[in-house]
Amino acid sequence: MTQTQATDREFGFIGIGQMGRAMVENWLALGYRVRVYNRTREKILPLLEKGAVEAPTPADAVVPSGIVMSCVSDDPSLDQIFSDLEIFRRLGSDGVHVSMSTISPKMARLLAERHKQHGGVYVAAPVMGRPDTVALRRQTFYLSGPTKARERVKPLLVPICRQVLELGESAEAAHVAKLASNFLIATVVESLGEAFAFVEKNGLSPQTFYETITEFLFDCFIYKGYGRHLLSGQFREPLFRLQLGLKDIQLSLQSATESRTPMPILSLLRDRYLTAVAQGYGDWDWTAINLEIRRQAGLAHDQGQ
Repeated sequence: MTQTQATDREFGFIGIGQMGRAMVENWLALGYRVRVYNRTREKILPLLEKGAVEAPTPADAVVPSGIVMSCVSDDPSLDQIFSDLEIFRRLGSDGVHVSMSTISPKMARLLAERHKQHGGVYVAAPVMGRPDTVALRRQTFYLSGPTKARERVKPLLVPICRQVLELGESAEAAHVAKLASNFLIATVVESLGEAFAFVEKNGLSPQTFYETITEFLFDCFIYKGYGRHLLSGQFREPLFRLQLGLKDIQLSLQSATESRTPMPILSLLRDRYLTAVAQGYGDWDWTAINLEIRRQAGLAHDQGQ
């Protein structure tokens, strides 16, 4: 074990939501020492019982010249946390900030420049997977940033995931891939919901249709998993909140506008998710857009209620 690897047996983690909690639990189970900070302290209490170390402030989560990871809900939250110069002082020139949040490419570039000016190196490592997948160590990490920093971070990621996909040295590359991936998943949810409504209104069982298409046409994890979830009608307990899905879509639209990339389907999805939020489904699972699809089709839409 190298000196760097030995030092990195202890690191910090900022933002203990569903995803963060699942990852930290896995690291603790592997014997890592993790300093944890969350704005709402109650969320870290179960982790403290499992051996995590409480950090009273975000800066306290930083091991001097070490690695600190963040997994927070949006650009403003991340921007606010990493405006504290004490964080950069503790990171110094050798520290690494690993950003696991789904954020805009613009924010990633801003933070990378801020680290360059004040201390530490920015590495993007957004997570592809829902909390249940993360708990089982089946998620994928998109990873981008300076090569040396990626090489230092990767040994921490590999033991708790299915794969790490490296996307080069750009600060924003991994975040671009994450937004594009979430866009594709949202199109799957929308298209499956519409197809299920269509076959139901024309006398075919959606369950039968689902079993048919996933046998040969769309025999893959995303179609099978989300199709099953839509048919279950269980949308109240969120593995990914609809409000956060809308946030990701809005980030993608913002970035598409800045890069002059027409994405008409993305605009349709924004309206679908915005409507669902207006109907009161913001804290439900993001698949609850199916309730709006069924309502517009004149079908019973009391699933999951």
